[in-house]
Amino acid sequence: MSAPRMLKFRFQPTPRKLKATLGPGSGPEGRIMRLRQVVTAMVRFERLEMSYPRADEARGYVERLIHDAIKNGDRHKATMDMADFWLLEKDLIHKLFKVLVPRYHNSSSAFTSIYKLPAKYPGGMIDCGLLELKGNPWPPVRPQQRNLKNSLVNVLLQEAAKEYKPTLATSGKDVLSDEKAESILKDMADLKIGETGEGTQV
Repeated sequence: MSAPRMLKFRFQPTPRKLKATLGPGSGPEGRIMRLRQVVTAMVRFERLEMSYPRADEARGYVERLIHDAIKNGDRHKATMDMADFWLLEKDLIHKLFKVLVPRYHNSSSAFTSIYKLPAKYPGGMIDCGLLELKGNPWPPVRPQQRNLKNSLVNVLLQEAAKEYKPTLATSGKDVLSDEKAESILKDMADLKIGETGEGTQV
């Protein structure tokens, strides 16, 4: 089967090797079974933390499953067979077609988001990842930036910037050039107090 071109994100066209699938000797069957477990859990919980390579590999299967469900509907035999194969818990087939398909029916981007999380130490420094369905009920991974334009600190800085240039012009000391003064005013006006969130989206 050729790599699907309809997926709306960059993906690896060849399967990657995954360690510790279902234990030593599980082979390709263990790899597929572990991916089926991840796809099932993604549809159930809509957000999972795991190793980044496993999350990135499972992402393509989740995207393809949702895409075919949107394109073909629940009366298409091949799509129903694929949903039956990948979803180990059969009640999730109903969720796929009645919840996820309406949610993403008009979506023009990928249905999932993946993030690289900070490595845990001690713990082998394994690359950790977070895979989630967009529109899930959980709190956002990245905290939303608050609008602090009218905070006390920023208001005081803005007022100080307005008075800065006239003060220089009327003082008896050496006065900065207009270009230098404008640059300082701009830096002071652009200064904002904000917050940063953890996690890097890919």
